[in-house]
Parts: sequence; C-alpha cells; structure tokens
Amino acid sequence: MKTYNITNFGAIGDGKTDNAKAIQQAIDTCTENGGGQVLIPAGTFMTGPFDLKSNVEFHVSAGATVLANPDEMVYTQSAFKENKGEGSIWMGGKDAVNVTISGQGTIDGNGPAFMGPEEKAAYILKEFDTFDRRPHLFTPINFRNLIIRDVTFNDSAYWNLHLVGCNDVTIHGVKILNNLKIRNSDGIDPDHCKNVRISDCYIESGDDCICPKTRREYEEYGPTENITVTNCILKSTSCSIKLGSENMDAIRNVVISNCIIRSSNRAIGIQNRDEGVVENIIFENIIIEGRLFDNVWWGKAEPIYVTAYKRQPGNARDANWRFAKGQTSGQVGEVKNILFSNILAQSENGVYVGGEPGKISNIRFRNVDIKIDKTTSYQGGLYDLRPSDTVGILQAETTGFYFDEAKAISLNDCKVRWGKNLQPYFGPALFASRINGLEISGFNGESAFPEQKKSFTITDCENIYTDHSIKKGE
Repeated sequence: MKTYNITNFGAIGDGKTDNAKAIQQAIDTCTENGGGQVLIPAGTFMTGPFDLKSNVEFHVSAGATVLANPDEMVYTQSAFKENKGEGSIWMGGKDAVNVTISGQGTIDGNGPAFMGPEEKAAYILKEFDTFDRRPHLFTPINFRNLIIRDVTFNDSAYWNLHLVGCNDVTIHGVKILNNLKIRNSDGIDPDHCKNVRISDCYIESGDDCICPKTRREYEEYGPTENITVTNCILKSTSCSIKLGSENMDAIRNVVISNCIIRSSNRAIGIQNRDEGVVENIIFENIIIEGRLFDNVWWGKAEPIYVTAYKRQPGNARDANWRFAKGQTSGQVGEVKNILFSNILAQSENGVYVGGEPGKISNIRFRNVDIKIDKTTSYQGGLYDLRPSDTVGILQAETTGFYFDEAKAISLNDCKVRWGKNLQPYFGPALFASRINGLEISGFNGESAFPEQKKSFTITDCENIYTDHSIKKGE
C-alpha cells in the first residue's frame, strides 16, 4: 500500500496552521492513483473541512491529533442540506467506497470552542440567525464498505459520527470522548444506513451514545436496518442507546447485546415521534446504571423506555424540517416486536412503555431485574415524554414497570427491588393501564411500601394471563 504523508503536501503540525488544503491534496492524490494510506504523523494538525474519498485509509498515527479549526466561519456546508439550523460538516465525503479511518491517534472536534458560556448542567448554545455552524465531526454520505477502527474521537461540537445512507459499515475498538456538557454531541448515529456493525467501543456523550434514525432530509436513502451493537461501554448525560426520535422511515432488525451502560439519564430508549415503524429489535445481556439529571437533558432515569407519540408541533428553529413538506403536524408509526432479555438495571426510575392507541404491540421482558433507589437530589416521580404533542413531563408514581396503552406485553421471570432511600412517590412494582393482552409469569417483587400499597395496579386491561392472583382494579 502506498503511503501519502500529509507533511509532504505542506501540512504543519503546530496546532495553529490550517492544514485543510494539504490534507485534501493528499487525499485527492491518493484516490487518483488508485488508493493507499493518507498518513497523519505525530503532531497536532489543525484543519478546516475536508472530504474523504474512495480507496483511502486515513491513518492517524499514535501521537497525532487532527484538530478542528475553531473559526466557525470556515464551516460552510450544512449537515442537513437546506436545513441549516442543525450544524455543519467538518470531515465529510459522498458516494465513496472502501474508506477506512484507523490508527492510535486522536481526531478532536474542539467542541468547547463553538459553545457559549459553561453552566452547571450544560454549555449555553450560541445564538445564530439561519446557519448553526457547529461542526458535526464526520459525516460520510452514501459510503460503501466503511471501516472505522481504533481511533479516539474527542469533543465533537455536534454529532460525532453521523453515517448517512451508508451500507456495510464496521466500527470497532473506537473511543468517543465527547464533553458531557455539550448538547447534541451524539456518539454514533446511523441515519438511513444498512448493515452496520459496532463493537468493542467506549463512548461518553453529552447526548445519545448510539442512535439509529431516519432523518427527513435524507429520505432518499430508505430505512435503517440490520444493525448490531455488541461489547460496548456507554455513558450519557441523556440516553445511551436510543432509536429515534427522528424516524420518518423504518428502523428495523437491530440487535444490541453484551453492553454496560453507566451513569446515564436514560439507558435504553425507543422514542418514536414520526411516521416510521420501529420493529424487530433485541436488547440482551445488558447492565444498566441510571440516574436523574437536569431538565435540560431528555430522560428521567428510565432504564428502559418504549414510546410512540406524535411529535410536538412548535416554533423551534428546526420545526419545519420535522414534518413532511408543507405540513405543520405529523403522525406516529408503530413500535412492535421488541425483546428485552437478561437485563440488570439500577436507577432512580423504572421501565416506561406508553403510546397512542394501536401503536405499541408485542413488547417482551424476559429476566429483567430492576432496582430503584434515590441517589441524587433531582426531582423524581416523573417520566419524560418529550417531544410529544400531549404531555411533556408526566408526573406519576415511580413503579418498577409502568405500562400505558399497548397490546401484547409479557413479563417473564422479571424482578423489582427497592433500595434503602425510599421516597413518598415510590409506588407499586407494576402499573398497567389500557393493555390488551398482559402476560405475567415468574414475577418477583412488591410495592415500595407493601404495608400500604399492593404490588400491582391494573386498570382498564383486557386478556390478562398470570400465575399471580390478580384482579382487575388491583
């Protein structure tokens, strides 16, 4: 493999010189000559935007840092086409094949440089007129056979790896260390992608760590499907693993296994707010540690969260891009065929499943162990349904499992436990309302205050099958 060292094209690793021209020239020369390795040697190479191209291995050596230029005016390409309100592109490229990012070095998005003042819970976002120039770190569009391995990504100012319409993607052994106070700093977002394998990664993100979705701006690339995530350790100020909320097309055939989720405001979330369906999803062998945090972040410490609510209309800067062209409101698709298996969770809240009538079905919990305890000073007794066109924050008793409006839910060999720091808003082990087809077997758990409240509260449910002695209204 022929190597193209960027210093031979004039790059200077002093952390001050913008090397975009030299880096792009090295990439262009490499691909024009049939491919090879573009080498980033030791040093700090500050750079503005550039594009990766076919048959190029972008290799960041140990001791090397590729650093985003802090001058926001060099970022001129919107991350979402005509929608300029949600960031720009730093590292990009389109319609490429056989691209690799590798090495033991660091790619640094320089995130705090694009933020306003730092507050206790998050950085303040800078004001802008029409174009939010905060750069997404890497936005490959319609890549085929993309490999990202071993590199460390730091401090993205917006989404870190935003994969758009990509097919055949391997992400292995990667570290993503985003600032936990930077909003929108997602880790990996497969958007209209197919056949994506994510393994053995460590991710810390202010926003979602891993978030399959189908954004409206890129609808031509079809559904997101055939995604596997395994052997990852995740930490998020918001939601560690989230499907949605932007999904105008299907998200299907996803398996997430053998992961550890640490200190997250929400651990696993299916957040359907648009017309696309979410189906055929498996979560298995996962350890969860959750906690409440500031209201600026979505989530109320729900270890597992499955919802299908129509998106909230509004006058936010991006509202017109959330609905179909010419529309000011939308619909919500179904969430169905979801399995949670072998999950051990400790958090300040319990599982939440809820949606509009007829939208959620066949949700199965097998060997799910939930422990609820109060560990922070933030307000509890809440479930976060944002961005919903009905309730934003739902105030309700904290229960082990909270089910509202669904068809065919099963709990097999599940357990609810309560910690030492019991709160007045802690309630039953199970709350179920408007469920048609509720199966409970091998359940172990009681209410937080068994001398005052029964273990189960079940109202307006039909077709209940259980090995417990349950009566309607209990």
